Amino acid sequence: MTIRTILVDDEPLAIQGLELRLQAHEDVEIVAKCQNGREAISAIKTHKPDLVFLDIQMPGFDGFSVVQGLMDVEPPLFVFVTAYSDHALRAFEAQAADYLMKPVEEARLADTLDRIRQRLTEKRGAGEVEKLKEVLAEVAPDAAADIVDGTGEHASSRFEKMINIKDRGQIFRVDVDTIERIDAAGDYMCIYTADNTLILRETMKDLEKRLDPRRFQRVHRSTIVNLDLVKQVKPHTNGECFLVLDSGASVKVSRSYRDVVARFVH
Repeated sequence: MTIRTILVDDEPLAIQGLELRLQAHEDVEIVAKCQNGREAISAIKTHKPDLVFLDIQMPGFDGFSVVQGLMDVEPPLFVFVTAYSDHALRAFEAQAADYLMKPVEEARLADTLDRIRQRLTEKRGAGEVEKLKEVLAEVAPDAAADIVDGTGEHASSRFEKMINIKDRGQIFRVDVDTIERIDAAGDYMCIYTADNTLILRETMKDLEKRLDPRRFQRVHRSTIVNLDLVKQVKPHTNGECFLVLDSGASVKVSRSYRDVVARFVH
């Protein structure tokens, strides 16, 4: 998960200092830096960030005015940054995710980002469920009622159990539990099971929507793996690694998807 972030402060040195501290957190991507409130509102509406570090004391248009100026859009999470502790109460009244004192301490910043990660995970999970409910309410009202929440007992029912694949003039009924990995080749997918390889005409993006992400994860730009069938993780160079599957096949995990490997390391 990448945390798309905007820094707002009328003091360039304050922005520079915070930016340096954030470099230690690889999942934080700074998409814009602003030196006043009006710039901040424009940047937030343009970039739609996940998180904004927002100075309170700025001439003309302070941090609280920025929050008020975003009432017509989906707001990001705000962390107020200031040299004055007497703003703390008002910051939390403005629904701030956290409040940092200048100069920002690295340990305190790390705690704040842990809190942000948790909030974003909950927010994104809830958002996906709500989108699904809206679609199902239109096309399948009975199915919509089965979805309790992001982790509800019926949540997995929206994913495919069987996939029909027309290949070589035949239609194969494939149990998704038997799918070991999927490789993309343009608009075609190579579906690998323990004893067969089938070709499905479908895009990777569309196929991903049909598979339970708790089990099927992309480990490369063009490869999806059934995590239940991974029996070994072999480290490689430059932060990459290989997953060894039950069949003995070895699949490379690119650096961009290394978070997938984290679930195997406890």
